[in-house]
Amino acid sequence: MNLPILSFVWNPSEGIEIGSFMIRYYSLMFVVAFAIGWYVMKYIFIRENEPMEKLDSLFIYTVIATLLGARLGHVIFYQSELFRDDPLSILLPIRTQPNFEFTGFSGLASHGAAIAIIIFMIYFSKKIMKQSLLWVLDRVVIPVASGAVFVRLGNFFNSEIIGNETKSSFGIQFVQDYYSKRDAVEITKIAEPRKAYQALTSSPEYAQFLEKVPAKHPSQLYEAVMYVLVFAILMFLYWKTDVRKKEGFLFGVFMVLLWSVRFGVEFVKESQGGFEKYTLFNGLSTGQWLSIPFIIIGLYYIFRKTKPIT
Repeated sequence: MNLPILSFVWNPSEGIEIGSFMIRYYSLMFVVAFAIGWYVMKYIFIRENEPMEKLDSLFIYTVIATLLGARLGHVIFYQSELFRDDPLSILLPIRTQPNFEFTGFSGLASHGAAIAIIIFMIYFSKKIMKQSLLWVLDRVVIPVASGAVFVRLGNFFNSEIIGNETKSSFGIQFVQDYYSKRDAVEITKIAEPRKAYQALTSSPEYAQFLEKVPAKHPSQLYEAVMYVLVFAILMFLYWKTDVRKKEGFLFGVFMVLLWSVRFGVEFVKESQGGFEKYTLFNGLSTGQWLSIPFIIIGLYYIFRKTKPIT
């Protein structure tokens, strides 16, 4: 049975305007993610009797690793042609081809962020934390799971990483996914895309334009909801059980749960490109292929035999 009350049209503004300045929702979600992550780690550090100055270093390392790894991961896994066609756009918030354009920082891959965080934590654990890598990862993955929730909410506000078309009750009409900025400008004759979208929404012909927009799965929200559960499970295991004493266990649970969610949601998500275009890999999406090694690593750390930390 279809319940249309669960479906709606999504055509949000880009952010919160304060005079001539705008706080973009996508950027705001990253700030919220890092802020909550710091807050969660603060209480973990208190429980572990670790000095707060180490937490500040951890915060800086995590921010750099997340942004740098996510961007490089996207380019390597999904848009490798940028190395040849537009190398400046890889780490700068611009596009130089076919025309110069300020794009902001976009195109981020969670798999790249995960790899970079692990690499950065190798150095951090030895030089700053003076703990084993797995001890650090067992605790870092808890705020990382909470951060994943807000990253996907940011994707939702940006109308990106959309799901496949659907006639189910959960289908959402993403106006900004169907009508590009150029489309909105051409239809409304308003040069500024943000105002063009607003004018499109309020135009008498809006219903006519809206009929063309297909309903699609809000895959970002599916992931966000499931990541809340992943975060809750990790918090419970850390605070209410003794499994934190088994090095690598919480890290393994994180890897299995989070990347299994990603693997499953990919079935209803539009293709993001990448190496799935090659015949050898087109049975699964790029995101699914990248998730499989992470899940296997997680299973290893869950089931490996090790002496608990006393």
